[in-house]
Amino acid sequence: MSDSKCSSTCTTHDCKNCSHKSEDNKVSYGIDNNIKKVIGIASGKGGVGKSTVTSLIARKLADKGYKVGILDGDITGPSIPKMFGLTGYIDMGEKGMEPLVSKEGIKIISMNLLLDNEEDPVLFRGPILGQAVMQFWKDVNWGELDYLLIDMPPGTGDVPLTVYQSIPINGVVIVTSPQQLVKMIVMKAYNMAEKMCVPVVGLVENYSYFECEDCGRRYEIFGESTIDDIAQELSVKVIGKLPIVPALARSADMGSADYSKINIDLEGI
Repeated sequence: MSDSKCSSTCTTHDCKNCSHKSEDNKVSYGIDNNIKKVIGIASGKGGVGKSTVTSLIARKLADKGYKVGILDGDITGPSIPKMFGLTGYIDMGEKGMEPLVSKEGIKIISMNLLLDNEEDPVLFRGPILGQAVMQFWKDVNWGELDYLLIDMPPGTGDVPLTVYQSIPINGVVIVTSPQQLVKMIVMKAYNMAEKMCVPVVGLVENYSYFECEDCGRRYEIFGESTIDDIAQELSVKVIGKLPIVPALARSADMGSADYSKINIDLEGI
């Protein structure tokens, strides 16, 4: 990431001393929490599968023995609990909100776990969305985690801005799909991360292809992939090209998705 392209709102063009990157401007978490790495999952548009990628990365990390948590930052459209088969209501303990824990041992906090009915709409204006994310960060008893993944809403609005400016985030994974708009989508998310002096640790292309179970032939249903060219241009690694797997989609809806056959490169995350 080039230092010279730091946000125009910075007081310096040296990202090492950037006010956005300075820990002095970050909001610390609860005194009993020990979170080693915070990784955001982002995209320039909706519908590309950020929550799917978040749950995939979380399960892969948990399989490797890491202690993992997920902060569902998509306040108005939360889907993480359902993907892990979690229902119920978060309790308030002595150390703050207690996240629910999936069968894999992944700690999860989400707006849907604070609603009486998971189908109730969340009618928050922009500033309140940012406040809700900050409460999920500093008022939750996360305990000791190797990784906290933040599933962010699409775009470059209030919540991603709050995450980048107020949480000590170590890096971001950008999710996209193989369509003609792919470069624009990636560049919006990439440029925002760059302006906030947050490194992009990898790109994930979702819906990359469909492989016929009978003949093994691959079909690029959403068009030919250009993610490798974009990654080369940005000097960023492609960490996954995820296929369309109908059975996986059905199992994810039931909270029991098996990602064991889906490959993703976790090195560097």
